[in-house]
Amino acid sequence: MGKHRIQFEGYLNELKEAIILMGEQVEHAIEQSVQALRDRDMALAEQVIQGDTMINEMEERIDNIGTRLIATQQPVAKDLRRILIAFKIASDLERMGDLAVDVAKAAIRFGEDGFIKPIVDIVRMAELAGQMTRESIHAFTGENIDLAYKMAKLDDEVDELHSRNMQELFAYIAADQKVINQALLLAFVSRYLERMADHATNIGESVVYLVKGKRPDLNQ
Repeated sequence: MGKHRIQFEGYLNELKEAIILMGEQVEHAIEQSVQALRDRDMALAEQVIQGDTMINEMEERIDNIGTRLIATQQPVAKDLRRILIAFKIASDLERMGDLAVDVAKAAIRFGEDGFIKPIVDIVRMAELAGQMTRESIHAFTGENIDLAYKMAKLDDEVDELHSRNMQELFAYIAADQKVINQALLLAFVSRYLERMADHATNIGESVVYLVKGKRPDLNQ
């Protein structure tokens, strides 16, 4: 392996490590945001909100590393795809971090109020979204398309939970108009988590594109 290639591989590993760290931070934000909601932990919710700055900085670092790689190494073919996909993955992760902040803000709005219904579906959606975040990043770093395609199956499970949750919430509203505010807030939280899963699925699509050169639609 030539000196130029060794240097390129070093930069590429730096890019991968930055994406791994960003993925871990986003997964942590998802977990903490729903924990704050479940436990009525306002301090933890604020911690998630404040932590979003770090996630944004991580995206900027990935953009800087990738831009430096393109400018100094002039990659072509699959190497260039790796860098461009890293930009896309960082953008999806940043959006997931924003959605975790939205959940944390909802937790603050709930305050100490009791829930109109158990939030087991929301907790399960958060667990799946966290799993999808972790495994989609593993799919990228290992260029594992089987793991990438798994995102579609997990996304379907999240969609089913979201649909069931929405049906139950609207039933509560129909039965008692007094619960409309909380029901709508829970519906928003459910939607935020469903969107997180969509972004993780986007990462899976990017991995398939990286390996095969053709982008599938895993969100169908």
